[in-house]
Amino acid sequence: METEQPTPDDADVLRADSLAREIFAGVANKWSLLIINVLGERTLRFTELRAEIGGISHKMLTQTLRGLERDGVVHRTVHPTVPPRVEYRLTEAGGALRDTVNGMCAWTRRHLPEIDAARRRFAERETGAGANTTGATTTSVNTAPRRAG
Repeated sequence: METEQPTPDDADVLRADSLAREIFAGVANKWSLLIINVLGERTLRFTELRAEIGGISHKMLTQTLRGLERDGVVHRTVHPTVPPRVEYRLTEAGGALRDTVNGMCAWTRRHLPEIDAARRRFAERETGAGANTTGATTTSVNTAPRRAG
């Protein structure tokens, strides 16, 4: 059975119908990034992953892991035990992506104070000014920075 090889158009993330855009959407979300970061160079079971990623539901972890497995970022191993033991680890491609994820995490830590300050200024501006310069009223949106409880 022959499979079609990706075309240059498939690699164009700016094309709405490209394979690259589909892959990008699957790995460039908070849950995928957190899973990739947590797995690192380790092999973890589902419950271990869920315990380390605060706020992720069972359903979301399952869906995200399936997508990462489909895209070749995560390898899933099922051990024939009762009950079955399932483990997850990054593939070579996932490990390469982890370097990018680590860079994003470092960027976040490095710029956290200025991002937090910018969010506060934005929230004050949005909630403090009831009207814009044209006299039209503005709709207030809760833009206050979220804080982990």
